[in-house]
Amino acid sequence: MSTAQVRDDPFKTMAHDPNDPDPWLALYLDHSLPIDETAKRCLLVGQRSWSRRWLFPVSRPLVFLWFCLVKVFRAITPNWPNLNGLLHKTIHWGLRTFGSPETNTLILRHFHVGTELLAFMKANAGLGADVERVTSHPLRPTRLKDIEDNLFLQHDLNVFNFIIELNQALQAQERELMPVARPDFSMISDTLPEFEDLPDGRLNKIDVQTAVEFYTPMYALMLPRADFVRAAHSLQLDETVAIYIARILGTDYHLNFVKNGHPMIALSTLQAGFRLMMHGLDCEALHGWLRVLKARQAAGLALDPGT
Repeated sequence: MSTAQVRDDPFKTMAHDPNDPDPWLALYLDHSLPIDETAKRCLLVGQRSWSRRWLFPVSRPLVFLWFCLVKVFRAITPNWPNLNGLLHKTIHWGLRTFGSPETNTLILRHFHVGTELLAFMKANAGLGADVERVTSHPLRPTRLKDIEDNLFLQHDLNVFNFIIELNQALQAQERELMPVARPDFSMISDTLPEFEDLPDGRLNKIDVQTAVEFYTPMYALMLPRADFVRAAHSLQLDETVAIYIARILGTDYHLNFVKNGHPMIALSTLQAGFRLMMHGLDCEALHGWLRVLKARQAAGLALDPGT
């Protein structure tokens, strides 16, 4: 089991002082988002850590300057170098060496969550025999070493290929996504597979947002420009995915908490770090909402809580 899942929960023993309420305790106790409890705790532990409070704001101007220089370099040479293999090895080394257990838990979780969201839409799209036109490459890492298998790049490819192939199949049938009388939630896991014991050494202190901010310019530097731009634009597909799920479910409640912006109006790649954080939150919330509806279906309740 991952280290982050067995460490003491700091929020459970945190005292509440009405004259000095802790903002992170308030968010921990808040349940307005249907987010997994492990994911919520890992995220909030990182947000209140010293690296997020001090290292992130101090280093951000330097990282931004580096990012600008990388963008100029990529404008001059958009296709060289292509160091995808080295990029993923570097990310693996960085997370293993510096990433906190909470950071690494969130990152490994993200690939499972993304895989299950795509699988849900594919299974409930009503494509019949044409379902095979929508290819899939499930990503279910349980070790940080799995990152080296082009994990981040394949994640981006999965999303774009899914949207293209799904819509090609729907257009061939001259139909749209429609509400499903009894959606198939079988691919939505209530608990994810156990991860390896994640490193928790003297240097494993970096929160996920700081890690993302540092590795985003590296991503832009070591991949061809087209690959990085595609990856950055994929972060805005959360709203697209949420709309597809709303059409399948016949309820749009979850559209209230997906806030990453529609990709028809592309945001600057310089904002990719923040939007990657929002992407992770949106995906966890969508997955959590499907778990809620899975439980309601099993209990014989209406999927739309408003009915």
